[in-house]
Amino acid sequence: MQHIIDRFISYVTVDTESDPSSQTCPSTEKQWDLANKLVEELKQIGLEDVTIDENAYVMATLPSNVEHEVPTIGFIAHFDTSPDFSGANVKPQIVTNYDGGDIVLNKELNIVLSPSYFKDLLQYKGQTLITTDGTTLLGADDKAGITEIVSAMEYLVQHPEIKHGKIRIGFTPDEEIGRGAHLFDVKKFGAEWAYTMDGSQIGELEYENFNAGYAKLTFSGKSVHPGYAKGKMINSILLANKFINKLPKDEVPQKTTGYEGFFHVHTVSGSIEESVVELIIRDHNLKKYEQRKVFIDKLAKKFNKKHNKKFGGPIVSCEIGDQYFNMKQKVEPVMHIVDTAEQAMKDLGIKPLIKAIRGGTDGSQLSYMGLPCPNIFAGGHNFHGKYEYVPVESMVKATEVIVKIAELTATNAAK
Repeated sequence: MQHIIDRFISYVTVDTESDPSSQTCPSTEKQWDLANKLVEELKQIGLEDVTIDENAYVMATLPSNVEHEVPTIGFIAHFDTSPDFSGANVKPQIVTNYDGGDIVLNKELNIVLSPSYFKDLLQYKGQTLITTDGTTLLGADDKAGITEIVSAMEYLVQHPEIKHGKIRIGFTPDEEIGRGAHLFDVKKFGAEWAYTMDGSQIGELEYENFNAGYAKLTFSGKSVHPGYAKGKMINSILLANKFINKLPKDEVPQKTTGYEGFFHVHTVSGSIEESVVELIIRDHNLKKYEQRKVFIDKLAKKFNKKHNKKFGGPIVSCEIGDQYFNMKQKVEPVMHIVDTAEQAMKDLGIKPLIKAIRGGTDGSQLSYMGLPCPNIFAGGHNFHGKYEYVPVESMVKATEVIVKIAELTATNAAK
């Protein structure tokens, strides 16, 4: 267990925060630091064909150790961390034999990780937790996944008695800004299917995710001296506010769960002359997702119709686009890959929690690129913020799941 702790800490203390405003790949130069470190480590543990391309995508191979044909499978994780919260100068804290009470992350700032608010903590009583110091995120999303993949490959190298086929592993940049799979070379990777190790609590197994889109609305106004503005001024800020208030009030992230979709306004900026509203659109059901896009477009057209005469033209421009789609459509035809992961968990005494992701994953885009790719738990909780933590026992179990999937795939192929 200490080996996994040490490996995980060596990853999270490297700042790899991605940047959505950047047009490069990786979006930040500092992501190269961990990418290059991983290349060297993969070589050291004995993997073959270790490569890193011009965009920092890392791949490597564990060759088959059986005579019969086995499908090549893959395991994938991302090394960037979310720009939602600082990933610089991460100072992990280790809580051994967690007693089920409050964990003081930062005494000076009075930051406390409490089971009274984060109830999931209680299921890890008696275990070892790794937390933040309250000033940064931790980076278990997804450095826990990387830790588990590297540790599993190292274990398989050291235990050749465990039979397995050819295994490919891949580590990607910029997943947190929605670009993790954009430049992933599926053909070069060469796997028939793969698993992303990027879920949350122990047992999670996911092959459904949101259909996802975005909308950007730019409102135009007319600025006039406020003392002489009657009948002349058009305040674009107020128009933007009116638009937001027309969105369904209960269809927002904080009021939805399960398969319920939503609209999420995440950025508003502006002045009297021009204001911009940016939002994301999410729904598991493709038909409902398309209806949500139509709703935004029609709402913008209504605004233009109402204000066109006064403004002398369209008062709002609307840009709507797709980001990714529900991987269920691509995974269901090959459900045996989910069944294998489920069986691996059961064999290890882990209760599978099969549910839909209320978000996206590299696996979604990869599935549409020809690499079916369900998602498996990495163990962390409270991602993208100062309350993030990961139970070490969950990382150990995730490592064991990878090994078991490799073993089951070889066994099933021999039948």
